[in-house]
Amino acid sequence: MERDEYTDRYVNPYTDFGFKKLFGTEMNKELLISFINSLLSGKEQIRDLTYLNTENLGISEADRKAVFDVYCETDSGEKILVEMQRGQQLFFKERSLYYASFPIQQQGKRGDWDYQLKAVYVIAILNFVFDYTHDGYFHHEVQLTDSKTREVFYDKLTFIYLEMPKFNKKEEELDSMFDKWLFVLRNLTRLMEKPATLQERVFTRFFEAAEIAKFTVEEYHHYETSLKVYRDWRNTIDFAVQKATKEGEQKGIQIGMQKGIEKGIEKGIEKGIEKGIEKGIEKGMQEGMEKGKEEEKLNIARQMKANGIPTHTIAACTGLDTEEINRL
Repeated sequence: MERDEYTDRYVNPYTDFGFKKLFGTEMNKELLISFINSLLSGKEQIRDLTYLNTENLGISEADRKAVFDVYCETDSGEKILVEMQRGQQLFFKERSLYYASFPIQQQGKRGDWDYQLKAVYVIAILNFVFDYTHDGYFHHEVQLTDSKTREVFYDKLTFIYLEMPKFNKKEEELDSMFDKWLFVLRNLTRLMEKPATLQERVFTRFFEAAEIAKFTVEEYHHYETSLKVYRDWRNTIDFAVQKATKEGEQKGIQIGMQKGIEKGIEKGIEKGIEKGIEKGIEKGMQEGMEKGKEEEKLNIARQMKANGIPTHTIAACTGLDTEEINRL
């Protein structure tokens, strides 16, 4: 495969290779430091950090679809796990909690120990949405809190989740380093040059590291493999979503038709009963009027007969037959 087949100028940070290339190498350590400092909003001013081996966490890419790309320790001893997660897993929150337990356990000491721990941060950059309740809320920072007072109970274990699809700021709207970092991560593959807004030296270094044309042959080969894995995974997810959507639509149509039929029958019965009542009332009134007229004729005939008027005259006046008049 020739390099000119790629139309993107910059590496896709959602690939395993891309994220580790930008944030997981000693050469680009300043990029990771800048990103984490912008994310922590001054709570922890990291001056330096050391990369730790993720194998110490008992993790391998063979048994997971989302990769903890970076495991590091700051100059003050805090442990930080950074993950670029491509798609939602069934228990991704539980997974975060599980892997956070490793850097906690690793701080245990033999002999006398007072259980004092350094802070542990789990940073998950998510290429999906998990909170559909709050549309504009994409930066989740989770700590142990008291359920009654809502006060932080323990501040040394922090989970940070970034829902990247919700970050939609434009270049002219970027007003902090945090905004700028999320902007480049969200839009890197769509950019053809470094945006003018990103004047900081760290972004110049970032775009130099992200430029595909500057990769070595070996790096290019690894990126090509990683990109294929990412695209295959993306196509699998898209197909699953389309299939689920289609099945959902068909199910919805079936349910809609069934409910429509049920509603139609219910409406028809209701309409039929209403119509039947109307016709019954109308028929009853008609029969009642006819019966009333008949009674009136009989009463008139009785009076005429009582006054000695001849039968044939009574019949002519009331329309009753002579036999009926004689029975009165």
